[in-house]
Formats: sequence, C-alpha cells, structure tokens
Amino acid sequence: MRLLRVGDPGSEVPVVLDGSGRARDLRPVTSEIGGDFLSGGGVSRVRDALAGGDLPAMDITGMRIGAPIRRPGALVCIGLNYSDHAAETRAEPPAEPVVFMKATSTIVGPDDTVLVPRTSVSTDYEVELAVVLGATARYLDSPRDAAAVIAGYAISDDVSERDFQLHRGGQWTKGKSCETFNPLGPWLVTADEVGDPQALGMRLSVNGKPRQDGNTANMLFGVHHIIWYLSQFMVLEPGDVVNTGTPAGVALGANDFDYLREGDTVEVAIDRLGVQRHRIGQA
Repeated sequence: MRLLRVGDPGSEVPVVLDGSGRARDLRPVTSEIGGDFLSGGGVSRVRDALAGGDLPAMDITGMRIGAPIRRPGALVCIGLNYSDHAAETRAEPPAEPVVFMKATSTIVGPDDTVLVPRTSVSTDYEVELAVVLGATARYLDSPRDAAAVIAGYAISDDVSERDFQLHRGGQWTKGKSCETFNPLGPWLVTADEVGDPQALGMRLSVNGKPRQDGNTANMLFGVHHIIWYLSQFMVLEPGDVVNTGTPAGVALGANDFDYLREGDTVEVAIDRLGVQRHRIGQA
C-alpha cells in the first residue's frame, strides 16, 4: 500500500493510492499519517476501507506532495554503510554502524525546493532507503525481530554540507541539519508491498546526469540489523525514521562531480518506492 500526504506545508491531508494507482481520500479513516496512526492499526483499517469501497476518489492533480509522514520524533542516520561509499571518501569500513542524528525539521516534501545554506561551499546529495517505524523498538532480541516493528519504507535524500560536516568542529549533525536537507517520499510504502529491503535498486541524477547507481544488497549492515542495533542504544518510537546510508557517487568522493548549486535539479529513485524530483535554491 502506498500512503502519502498532499497539500500546502502544514495543511497536508492523508491519501492512499489504490490498486489501480488512483488517489483515495483517507480522512474517513484518519486525519493524519503519523506514529499514532501506524501503531494503532491504521494500515489494517485502510485496507479494510479500501476493500469496502469506503474511501472517496480524490483528484490530486497539481497538488503539492508533502513528506509521507508527519514530522517524526527522531530522524536517525547511518553513515558509511556501503563499502564503495566508504572507499570513495577514503574511510575505513566501520566494524559497527556509524550513528548520527539529523534534525527532524529538515524533512520536506519529495519535490520541494532544497536550499543551499548561505555560507555553503559543498552541498552534497545522498540517495538513501528510509525505514519508518510502526511500533516501538526497545532492546530487540535479534535482527529477526526487526521486521515486526517496521511499518514501511520511503526514499530519502540525505542532503549534506560537507564543509560544515567535516571541517567545522568535526560534528556531523551540523552538516546534516540545515533547513530542507531531507526530502522524503513521495510515498510511505508498506513493508509487505516492498518485500525484501535488501533487493532495491537506487539511483540519483543531477540535471539528468547519473551520479549514484547502487543497490541495497550492498549495505554493510542490513535494515533488520540496523533497527536491532539501534534498539540497544535508544528507544525507537512509531513514526520515527531511519536513513540507512548511501552508495558511491557523491560529490565528496568524485573529483569530476560538482557540488549542488542554485538551479540544479536532483532526481532520486528507489525501486518500488517512486521518484522524487527537487530543485536547488539558495537560502
């Protein structure tokens, strides 16, 4: 099932795409797609409403698509999770997942404008598989238990300012948390429809030119391992989002790739999760 939110920022309404790809208004079931909805059997209620024909058709042509989930309580990120990306950035593959936090205020719609910060010299892109929690993850016994707490998946662009990240105090969060630095969506695709999260092709292009072309099969630490691992250090709540790392092809690791600048167009795609297309503006 593909869930999304449409409308102006702060006024989005929940929508589901039916089996034919037609938009259906979710407001008879819920006013919002967030942690309470996901943990309270919301997905099952939507399935029942679709089967019963209880959701009216909705014309969303020309409407803005927002992030598919209301702002989460936490946006947790995994760094250096692909060996080719670690190699291109001249970093040793980590023995355990590298974890950092990103401000949840960075989350914007998949096609919203991404703003280059005023003092930026190296704004970069990162296609990533985002995991959305559907239940609390706390001290999971093993990675096998992770599937039960995952609601679904979405596309994330973990936009990063490399100078802020690497040369302004050595703290990654400040290079990851600038406004608009996490386009998310277009859809939250439920886990049952995605299938194996370690078999998804992922691609990113800038101005129509390919930059990243990878596959989640090449993660150093798979999705279920990541969720289990994080649960040993923090409590993940329903609606929280976990970015799982990026493959090779970022500007930081390629001498012939320019960093993002005003006027660029970034297109990001992951198999079965749709496409996002955002323009680059200037703060």
